[in-house]
Amino acid sequence: MTLLSFDRMCAEIVTQTGLLTPRIEGADLTVPVPSCPGWNVGQLLRHLGGGQRWAAEMVRTRAAETLPDEHFRDLAPYAAEDPAVVGPWLAESAAELAEALREAGPGAPVWVPVPGADTAAFYARRFTHETVMHRADATLALGAEFTLVQDVALDALDEWMELGSLPFHFDVHPWMRELLGPGRTLHLHATDAAPEAVAEWVVDLTGEAITWRRAHEKCAVAVRGPLTELLLLVYKRRPAHGGRVEVLGDAKLLDFWLERVSFG
Repeated sequence: MTLLSFDRMCAEIVTQTGLLTPRIEGADLTVPVPSCPGWNVGQLLRHLGGGQRWAAEMVRTRAAETLPDEHFRDLAPYAAEDPAVVGPWLAESAAELAEALREAGPGAPVWVPVPGADTAAFYARRFTHETVMHRADATLALGAEFTLVQDVALDALDEWMELGSLPFHFDVHPWMRELLGPGRTLHLHATDAAPEAVAEWVVDLTGEAITWRRAHEKCAVAVRGPLTELLLLVYKRRPAHGGRVEVLGDAKLLDFWLERVSFG
């Protein structure tokens, strides 16, 4: 259940892209992106914009199966991008996706890459947060501070929890099943969110599947820190140990969980 309306997500794809494009003006886009090994900033931007255009075509055509996506997987041709070229192209990519989503509406049937509701709403949410996280990648690679409004960050973490706990991961990544075991619970607590936001998550690995809930509970390990830092942590954009968050309890369980979760 998303916290953001469909219209808000369509707008946020454009908004998040718009926050990124001024950051790259005059920047050296050959700077490596540590959180996306093997890519530089220009290649990252081409990946993001290419993904947005792919999703727009999926929605626009009501595709019943995935369309080719090699154009944003093979990034070798984009090793020396010009900000004056890639910036406007990226803005157009976001606008194209937002327009396709609005024209289709949230319930339009379309193939999606995970089990669940095969509708355009999936792409609205997924590319809101795909854009958020790649904005973070580029922003941090260029040495700037990444910030994110609270409701978008909350929904991004919820979506990560939902997608990361889907049972099909055990078939695709069998090693994830090794996470399950008695006493294995994790608690994430955002220290800077408004009280009414209930910005706390419990990940329960004690059963036959990965489950999660918004709750305040005593767990084997707790991670406390700013909401955006928790988001960057679960997406493996920040290390767990380095001063940005506080880890209390079984730090080895936290490290094992972060090592084995594959989504993101």
